[in-house]
Amino acid sequence: MTQQQGKPDPRTPAGRKPPAEWFGTLGQLDFDIDFFDRLLARNGDSVEVLRVLAELVSRKGLVDRAVEIDRRLVERLPEDFLARYNLACSLARAGRSSEAITSLSTAIRLGYDDMAHMAVDPDLDSLRDIPDFRALLGSD
Repeated sequence: MTQQQGKPDPRTPAGRKPPAEWFGTLGQLDFDIDFFDRLLARNGDSVEVLRVLAELVSRKGLVDRAVEIDRRLVERLPEDFLARYNLACSLARAGRSSEAITSLSTAIRLGYDDMAHMAVDPDLDSLRDIPDFRALLGSD
């Protein structure tokens, strides 16, 4: 079935190119982000899709988007220490150190205990010289 001139293709979400126009131009990471964005548009409550999409946008360097997605995960999973830890990582990368330390504190209270990883996690580099972060590690 062909698209009539002047009418948008109803199978293509608004603002997106049809697959034939973007398939060959995207790198794998961009393709994956687009794919999971489309899944999320269909089911905005999917924790699995949110987790994968948060990782992908973080890897792409879209830190504000990662914060937004990680906040959505924490809203859905308020007692999940890993969701809190990942939110802290995104906040730290976004330069929001106070919020990041609060989220790390909550993650630890909820059961996060891999301090060896936390001590070397590059996502938390911006927090290394902050006394509250060192206190969380037990190195103060």
